[in-house]
Amino acid sequence: MIEPLAIKLRPKNIDDVIGQKHLVGKDAPIRNFVNNGRIFSMILYGQPGIGKTSIAQAISGSTNLKYRMLNATINNKKDIEIVIEEAKMYDGIILIMDEIHRLNKDKQDILLPHLESGLITLIGLTTSNPYHKINPAIRSRCQIFELKPLTLDDIILALKNACKTEYLKGIKINNDVIEYIAKLSSGDLRCAYNLLEICYYSTSDKKITMDVVTKINNKPALFADKNETGHYDLLSAFQKSIRGSDVNASLHYLARLLVIDDLDSIFRRMTVIAYEDIGLANPEIGPKVDACINACERVGMPEAIIPLSVVIIEMALSPKSNSANEALNAAIADIENGNNYPIPETIRIDSTIYKYPHNYKGSYVKQQYMPDNLINKEYYKAKLTSKYEKMLNDIYEKIKKINKTED
Repeated sequence: MIEPLAIKLRPKNIDDVIGQKHLVGKDAPIRNFVNNGRIFSMILYGQPGIGKTSIAQAISGSTNLKYRMLNATINNKKDIEIVIEEAKMYDGIILIMDEIHRLNKDKQDILLPHLESGLITLIGLTTSNPYHKINPAIRSRCQIFELKPLTLDDIILALKNACKTEYLKGIKINNDVIEYIAKLSSGDLRCAYNLLEICYYSTSDKKITMDVVTKINNKPALFADKNETGHYDLLSAFQKSIRGSDVNASLHYLARLLVIDDLDSIFRRMTVIAYEDIGLANPEIGPKVDACINACERVGMPEAIIPLSVVIIEMALSPKSNSANEALNAAIADIENGNNYPIPETIRIDSTIYKYPHNYKGSYVKQQYMPDNLINKEYYKAKLTSKYEKMLNDIYEKIKKINKTED
């Protein structure tokens, strides 16, 4: 078996870790754990390729403690039981558990008593948000640390260091190409190492040029796993940028979604934004979004970016109002709180006193619609951010004024 470069270059101790200074830098918590010779169970979470496994193994390397590495998806109960027996033999062991958010109840039941006693020190690794994905029983026994995305400078430093190792003998590469590889990795150091290694072995003279790199890969690695946190973070950033009227950020996150070919998510989120965030401030945007989606489906990629660019810019710069959504939520909350009273006689199906509004001037006539206990209840609170909703509010206020007058 030939180990990938990313595995060969994993740090042997805490000083070799790239980035994550808030955890392993001077006076940072994990460094102090190591310096004080006291390691606690912890969960490390963050995007792929930013150092979760590296920090876990560096902790073990820096303390000379025995460790074993398992994967919650692949390894079974028997594997965990073997680690427990080893822990008894060594009077304690560090168990590094990858994909810990997938640890099922049977495996947890075996592990929990030994975490409680301190026989096993668990270091769980996950790309998922542990507050949402990890069982509270495990979570309560671990300190949770979030790893930050690596900077471009972090990746460049790591690549330069890699080029000086025995694993890439004779490599010829300039700083511009290193920076380009770093940018393509989008903060994923494993991806950067893999691309560097593939480029190295794809040449006859070990000279890596920009042309060599682009022939192998010219698209950035984006963390947007549809089943995990990264995907929903991206969609959330897309919606919040439009809601916040930042047209440039809106286009940036749209571009990231387009690069990973996620048109379906774009279409669903655009539809939600049209009615949740823009709503009555610009009611024409809903049909425009539908027309844009139809156009995109008709022409496909890459031409779909043309109607998308037009509509996303309009959505970002449109006046915003969530008054309709808030009004309905308030009405639903009222019903759920027990305000479910009899329908007034005026509008029941067999009513003999119902007044047909179209028979009256302005198609309006004063009569009771709300249940007796909810007369004068108001759910709708207008937001006067657009001419259209101001016009609706004028009608609303006029109707309220008529209803308050005596017959």
